[in-house]
Amino acid sequence: MLRHRQSFPICAHVLVAGLLASCATLDDTEPASTATDQAVGDRTDAASDTTAFALTEEGIVRGVATATTRAFRGIPYAAAPVGALRWRPPQRAARHSTVLDATQFASHCPQPAGPFGRASASEDCLFLNVFTPGHVDHDATFGLRPVMVWIHGGALTTGESDDYDATRLVEQGDVLVVTINYRLGALGFLAHPALTAESPDHASGNYGLMDQQAALGWVRRNIVLFGGDPSRVTIFGESAGGLSVHSQLASPVAHGLFQRAIVESGAYQLTQPSLAAGEAAGTAFATRAGCTDPSAACLRALSVAQVLASQAGGFSPTPVVDGKILPRSIGAAFAAGQFNRVPVMEGSNHDEWRLFVALNDLVSGPVTVDGYPAAIQATLGIPAAAVALFTAAYPVASFPSPDLALAALGTDGIFACNARVADQLLSRFVPTFAYEFNDENAPQPFLPPVAFPYAAAHASEIQYLFTLPVTVPNPGLDPDQQQLSAAMISYWTTFARTGQPRAPAAPPWTRFEADHDTLQSLVPPTPAPETGFAADHRCAFWDALRQ
Repeated sequence: MLRHRQSFPICAHVLVAGLLASCATLDDTEPASTATDQAVGDRTDAASDTTAFALTEEGIVRGVATATTRAFRGIPYAAAPVGALRWRPPQRAARHSTVLDATQFASHCPQPAGPFGRASASEDCLFLNVFTPGHVDHDATFGLRPVMVWIHGGALTTGESDDYDATRLVEQGDVLVVTINYRLGALGFLAHPALTAESPDHASGNYGLMDQQAALGWVRRNIVLFGGDPSRVTIFGESAGGLSVHSQLASPVAHGLFQRAIVESGAYQLTQPSLAAGEAAGTAFATRAGCTDPSAACLRALSVAQVLASQAGGFSPTPVVDGKILPRSIGAAFAAGQFNRVPVMEGSNHDEWRLFVALNDLVSGPVTVDGYPAAIQATLGIPAAAVALFTAAYPVASFPSPDLALAALGTDGIFACNARVADQLLSRFVPTFAYEFNDENAPQPFLPPVAFPYAAAHASEIQYLFTLPVTVPNPGLDPDQQQLSAAMISYWTTFARTGQPRAPAAPPWTRFEADHDTLQSLVPPTPAPETGFAADHRCAFWDALRQ
């Protein structure tokens, strides 16, 4: 992708001990001193209501300012992973001697079209966006604000940073928010013997996780110039973004890149495949693509369209235990205390799996009584002989429909009880704050109606934090839900500020401890402590299966 760069000559810029000095000539109508002021966020004239400048290690960027926020979009945090850099760790972005236009979002990473992502074929996609408050009365810690880095979800296959408008978090929480792209699908998570052989670490896969770490490295080096505190960085993400947060907690390479972590519906995969298993999946992918050459040359010669087509043939992107980025599975790292020990917020939604049942229903029709056992087998990936155990625990007769029986099983076994396991493991070593999102009437503008209510389905909490494309021009929340949204934004941003979630007019959120098993129920209008989570989600049944 060609990036438009303003042809304004820059005399020089230096950064010493966090202090900025710059010399820039913009044009005959704007003195250089104004550009310098804007580069550090001090907006001094009417023109700055629409234009903002900031300095990075790579050069000056020009964004957009409103009365309350500044936005810098499409900033490259790493070199384009194309050609010889495909399936290699991300490299530092090049410097630019002219002002980079950061007023528009840049390309997002290659992916097929789908309900939760827009098609893209551009590998030049390692960009991030920085959103800051527009005023300059920073909080008391060296004049710097907390920073929250959002990792989008999408099954590690789809999604993009620009779908998440962080204005409410920035305005209400007085924080900086950074949203990032990272490599997806096979381009982000392909392990293959040829790639392992050429790696100095004898590892492959996990390129998307490396991208996330590169973005966090960029934040650590540059965010002070936007008014952000590099010593108070919170990573947060939902679904595959939550899995990514777990992965960064478990990755020794991410040590020091963040100081807090928030996991939304990300505990669905606590055990990752081995590198050998990942290489086997990668070899099958390569064979489908027509690459049987033992070198990586054929793989790198594939077009993006060929990669996406071969990926659609059965490649499921996942982190792998590669010995470098992930020395061990996430659950094993948490159990052993061998993870980045920072405060954690961890949660799930009460009706997670209803979204996935609905997606299936829209294609294949509702689950029938006769089809219920096969649906369980497909959901859990278990042998047919094991299905009777689950039909006994989740009998159709106990639910209004087979759809809702399957939704309860998927919610409990894949999301809810795994989140509780993560809470139990993490809380032995770090302050852990557990929640359940419980708004049974959460708006669902994402998909057409189905035969059952979506309730608090997977991803339904995101609109309470961000403004999404489907919620523009407003979130569509009623007054009670707006009150819950304000409380959640306060919880998320005070956690980023202090490591302790708090919200005005809401009960205290106590740390999770395995012996009292208390979570915070995010229910409108006012969150409250919850003690019946394990019984509600039949966690004793699922825990027994792990023995």
